[in-house]
Amino acid sequence: MPIQAECTVAELVRLNEFAYSMTLETGEAMAAQVSCGQFVHLKCGGERLLRRPISVCQWGENTLRVVFEVRGAGTAWLSRRKPGDRVDVLGPLGRGFDLSGRRLLVVGGGIGVPPMLGCAQEAARLGKEVHAVLGFRDEGRRMLTGDFIDCCRSLNVISDDGSTGRKGFVTELVEEFLQAQACGTCDPVLCTGCSGRPAPPEVLACGPKAMLRAVAQVCQTYGVGCQVSLEERMGCGVGACLVCACDMADGRRKHVCKDGPVFRAEEVSWDA
Repeated sequence: MPIQAECTVAELVRLNEFAYSMTLETGEAMAAQVSCGQFVHLKCGGERLLRRPISVCQWGENTLRVVFEVRGAGTAWLSRRKPGDRVDVLGPLGRGFDLSGRRLLVVGGGIGVPPMLGCAQEAARLGKEVHAVLGFRDEGRRMLTGDFIDCCRSLNVISDDGSTGRKGFVTELVEEFLQAQACGTCDPVLCTGCSGRPAPPEVLACGPKAMLRAVAQVCQTYGVGCQVSLEERMGCGVGACLVCACDMADGRRKHVCKDGPVFRAEEVSWDA
């Protein structure tokens, strides 16, 4: 059950020109409830009515870490906090990723990278085989790659302009990874792990909607399971308002804050 609490800032670190990492002392009750892919709702200054939803990057026994980019007055206020300051936190909220698969490929794009770190670390702790594909706009926005190296079997980085990693889009790396899982003697699209090779991994992805749509299409082509974390503007964060409603493939509408943010890729109406 979500908890609302005044949490102490333990650390605030600037990761690059745009992104900040904030570690909060939440207490055991809140931290113990966190699961991969959930988010917290942070109150950004007393005069601002609406909270800011930010994905949980990492969590510990009494702490959780969020990573955010400054995009407006609220996140600018957060970026000016100092150790010892207090922040009003509501969480953890939402439905996270299912880590039941034995092999996982985590895919992050831009500010969608931080929540995938928590997924990768938790999956590795559970004894899963974890691989990562990360995409950034350019070298100036690269972050957290060293942490992924520590917990993943492999890490591949790509960027829009080629200034870090390869030039291109994450879908290229996802498709290459899935092709490499095929046995080499049959159709790579139809191969499910014959000739002693393991079955393809479950894909977990977070990033811009266009990226998620493309990753979902690649996974559908290769018959691979895919979970996506959607981002929508939020009001309440608990499903009481309609701000974050999104269209599903079956014609229904769901709330990203309560029913998500994580959905099976096939559930989502990508043309909405």
